[in-house]
Amino acid sequence: MNTIWHYSPLLAALLTPIFAANADELQAPQDGDLTDYVLALSWQTGFCQSQHERRHREPDECRLQKEPANKADFLTVHGLWPGLPKSIAARGVDQRRWQRFGCATRPIPNLPEVKASRKCSAPAPGLSPDIAAALKEVMPGAGGNSCLERYEYAKHGACFGFDPNAYFGTMIRLDKAIQDSSLGQFLADNYCNTVSRAELDSVVAQLWCQDNFKPVNVNCHGSPAS
Repeated sequence: MNTIWHYSPLLAALLTPIFAANADELQAPQDGDLTDYVLALSWQTGFCQSQHERRHREPDECRLQKEPANKADFLTVHGLWPGLPKSIAARGVDQRRWQRFGCATRPIPNLPEVKASRKCSAPAPGLSPDIAAALKEVMPGAGGNSCLERYEYAKHGACFGFDPNAYFGTMIRLDKAIQDSSLGQFLADNYCNTVSRAELDSVVAQLWCQDNFKPVNVNCHGSPAS
């Protein structure tokens, strides 16, 4: 097994448990009997390189990307995904379908499905100018011709009735907190370097208690990093 992870040129998603204290301000008016969230983060330069390697059309956030002074700023937010509520699971929805379809899962919530290839077809969530500007800083794919915020809200937020400003405001706050943490510093210090998975695991274990360590996953090009 390869024990070296060269994270900077690869698409990486960091999935981390959201502590209850951080999620308390985000209230779900509908099907609020969920117990967990997943915060999905990307390493932005890795995302852009993955688009190039797959010969996809280069999105504006990659074409116009600038090198930040603080490399931790490359740790951007992809989404905040609510876990499967008990009330929806009771209707026969399993984790696999929930993770794939989110708010479009049948028989419930059964909202219109938005394809990942047609993100801009989803309704605009109606963010305030302040939240929209702050979101653009941590979610480069928001707005423009990528419309990531439309897709994320349609798939993961709309069926809960989340206030869009509160939903995306929580993402902004959490991403900034991790950028400013020892994990963000580790990623910035090792930008364009090769690090072992064990080194990364050690930093994460120190940041969160050992009990919370297992729910943290890292993927490169959609495959678990080893």
